[in-house]
Amino acid sequence: MAKLLSLACFRNEGWHNLSARSHYPSMPSYPKGDPGTSSTSAAAVTEASNVTGLFSVNGMTCSACAGSVEKSIKRLHGIQEAVVDVLNNRARVIFHPSFVNEEAICEAIEDAGFEAALLGDVTNDISIQICRIQIKGMTCTSCSTAVESALIALSGVVEARVALATEEANVHYNPNIVTYSQILEAVDDAGFAAVLISSSEDLSKIDLQVEGDLADHSMITLIEDSLRSLPGVLELRTSLELSKISLSYKPDLTGPRDFINVIQETSNGNLKAKIFPGEGGRRDAHRNKEIKSYYKSFLWSLVFTVPVFLTSMVFMYIPGIKDLLDSKVVKMLTIGEVIRWVLATPVQFIFGWRFYVGSYKSLRRGSANMDVLIALGTNAAYFYSVYSVLRAATSKVFEGTDFFETSAMLISFILLGKYLEILAKGKTSNAIAKLLNLTPDTAILLSLDGEGNVVGEEEIDSRLVQKNDAIKIIPGAKVASDGLVVWGQSHVNESMITGEARPVSKRKGDTVIGGTLNENGVLHVKATKVGSESALSQIVRLVESAQMAKAPVQKFADRISTYFVPLVILISFSTWLAWFLAGKYHAYPKSWIPSSMDSFELALQFGISVMVIACPCALGLATPTAVMVGTGVGASQGVLIKGGQALESAHKVNCIVFDKTGTLTIGKPVIVNTKLLIKMVLREFYELVAAAEVNSEHPLAKAVVEYAKKFKDEENPSWPEARDFVSITGHGVKATVRNKEIMVGNKSLFTDHNIAIPAVAEDLLAEAENLAQTGIVVSINGEIAGVLAVSDPLKSDAQEVISILKSMKIKSIMVTGDNWGTANSIAREVGIEDVIAEAKPDQKADKVKNLQASGYTVAMVGDGINDSPALVAADVGMAIGAGTDIAIEAADIVLMKSNLEDVITAIDLSRKTFSRIRLNYIWALGYNVLGIPIAAGVLFPSTGFRLPPWIAGAAMAASSVSVVCCSLLLKYYKRPKKLNSLDIGAITIETSSDPLIIHDD
Repeated sequence: MAKLLSLACFRNEGWHNLSARSHYPSMPSYPKGDPGTSSTSAAAVTEASNVTGLFSVNGMTCSACAGSVEKSIKRLHGIQEAVVDVLNNRARVIFHPSFVNEEAICEAIEDAGFEAALLGDVTNDISIQICRIQIKGMTCTSCSTAVESALIALSGVVEARVALATEEANVHYNPNIVTYSQILEAVDDAGFAAVLISSSEDLSKIDLQVEGDLADHSMITLIEDSLRSLPGVLELRTSLELSKISLSYKPDLTGPRDFINVIQETSNGNLKAKIFPGEGGRRDAHRNKEIKSYYKSFLWSLVFTVPVFLTSMVFMYIPGIKDLLDSKVVKMLTIGEVIRWVLATPVQFIFGWRFYVGSYKSLRRGSANMDVLIALGTNAAYFYSVYSVLRAATSKVFEGTDFFETSAMLISFILLGKYLEILAKGKTSNAIAKLLNLTPDTAILLSLDGEGNVVGEEEIDSRLVQKNDAIKIIPGAKVASDGLVVWGQSHVNESMITGEARPVSKRKGDTVIGGTLNENGVLHVKATKVGSESALSQIVRLVESAQMAKAPVQKFADRISTYFVPLVILISFSTWLAWFLAGKYHAYPKSWIPSSMDSFELALQFGISVMVIACPCALGLATPTAVMVGTGVGASQGVLIKGGQALESAHKVNCIVFDKTGTLTIGKPVIVNTKLLIKMVLREFYELVAAAEVNSEHPLAKAVVEYAKKFKDEENPSWPEARDFVSITGHGVKATVRNKEIMVGNKSLFTDHNIAIPAVAEDLLAEAENLAQTGIVVSINGEIAGVLAVSDPLKSDAQEVISILKSMKIKSIMVTGDNWGTANSIAREVGIEDVIAEAKPDQKADKVKNLQASGYTVAMVGDGINDSPALVAADVGMAIGAGTDIAIEAADIVLMKSNLEDVITAIDLSRKTFSRIRLNYIWALGYNVLGIPIAAGVLFPSTGFRLPPWIAGAAMAASSVSVVCCSLLLKYYKRPKKLNSLDIGAITIETSSDPLIIHDD
């Protein structure tokens, strides 16, 4: 998945952050902070958007060239994504124009040794939309590659990903150039059936199913007019055939419950409406239909194939029955041959018709897939048998052999294999099905009066919950939507979303996640995110996108599949020709030829066996099925892995860079000591400091403001007005409060402003550093007024996790914006030897790049605020402690819990998944490398062993099923046993009850 740029100005974690959003994710931000940047300008920067540029790149000859171009572009700051197409000599770059321009990108490409030029104008990234399409009829990798090529060839399509395992495509397109209808037509033209699942336009769209008599057109027109008159309704479409009304709307203004009420009231109750069956139901219905289709075809083919098998393989050895079957009908034509012909024909042309259709569509688009091999193999056996039968019916001396049992048994076994394969592939996506099933069927909607008092309640469909609704969550019930607790207290089990086993305490002001389980008390919740905006929906979309994304290793299978089928056809023909010529010129003894065949028929059997034993499907399924199961297992354990690229990179990680604040520590710093260096009442001191700090979103600033509240009586106190507020990146803030110039920050802030720090303050700062605390200096009107000591407790599992990583031979490094004393103290405590302190956000990214240049595969673990550039620069970015905001694009892996142990789980799971991919490839390649020569008869001269075509077909079908089943074994993944010994207990923070006040005359 592409890494999304969400731009914000940074303060390094040793001091304040002026990101427009305080919660994760506000990353990645590429620019270096401007000392004069204010919070207002930061918000403005955040609103900026990316643009996409298409560049021609001449001189590339192979994938290595493309890789070097891509690396050169990605080294630039402000680059979100760079994709290089070596076949078409072009590169698509998504970048932020405030920090890099087209000329700089062209120069980077030219520095890599290639010629570059901008093709057309850059386009605003906001205009790019995404649609998901269900594609029916794909059987192997060559099919998915053909669809992908057809989509990419469309003007206006920016990116297309086709997943064979899920039979779906994700298409990024510019709606100003191409529509999703044209995209669907392109898939149809490629020979496949396409059904739109969703598009970007559907994010605020709903389909309603109307029940009742729709014959009254005037009533339908009145309902349409009534719906259009609702505030927030953008578009309306009616399908009388499906009894469906589709609406696009603004969720902040209206919602599905309003639409249903309007329909029922306008029709005087004659019509009723409900939400149309969801996407998950349609997908399951399609899969079930396909499963039933293959099952039915297999059973019927079996009805005809079993008698064919018996008459050719069994009854021929039973006296009496053999004589009956050998009875002549016309000349040399026997009853047995007629029976086999009659029974094999419907198997070939009715139950095997799908393979003819697949072959035609494949050949029409200029490629060849598995259906072509099946059709050629079965046709060769069937039509040779027809020739043999017709010749026997017209000759008095010809005694030929038919192979009707070969074609019939081949088709039956392949149908069985396809049936088992679809069953197994359905199980690989169980993770998404489980996530979709977390949402409760109903919700209790509360009615409130003007003062916010509850005056009534009713049970409604949970899909009808709208923004700002008040809903009631009773003990034992699931939370119907994301929201904010407005009344009540309880414990909520969030393990199904975050993987966190312990119930989380919830009270007024806390957030809850839809789909989680309320354990004891009653809660009243204000719905804040519904439908596609909810955390659960975003997790589902993230996992679906991850399962769509191809791992780089899959390019290997894609390359093979391009040449596989033509090569197999060539080998098959060569095998038949070699055996036929060897038999004709007596190159082998006649005793080798079975009594029921001649040399031509023996050669034909070898040729057909080669054609039907080869299996490109197993190669095509090796990676996507393992990625699908691996990402699903990760999601169930609170580790969201964004597809094959992240998996492949994570399994190679041998160096992890940890952020300190919020990663190794719990991320909630508290004031543990206050020392004043001037005569001042502590209350007044903290009023001034808090007034300056309240404009900052940095954790340290929040700690100061929170501590200052102790000196106020009210829960949400107001602070004096701060004028001329300025944030200095990596240093601190300054403002004018009550006509006094207040400066709050680290030591370097005062050094830069030529404010001398007295020896007593230096001693206090040194003492704080030795205690792994952060020292904050405060000055009033240019005079040092006090020193604050802030402590951020370590996470309880930090030391054990670092120790386990060492045993896994993974190097651990800590990079922080904090001072050296605090950084070294924390590092010693957790067991990290390499430390980089006082690092600004861009310096963290530079450190990551230096490690990569030294040969390390680097993972960056951060909380997603100041660590964004490093998260993007790393081979694998891991965002820890995501909480309820799941709309994360910057990190490759999202750790839902705040437990460091999940870093190990993520790496171990990626290693297990990738080893499974390797095993799949070894099996798929080994099967073909060994199976094709055996089918060609290399063992026949020495051992007399020959592989009949029907057995070869059964082996081919079994190979695909075995690869899928091998991937399914990942479902039983268990995290490393070393982690079971970790006791992740609750962390409590205690602050000093009374600050220490020092008066210095």
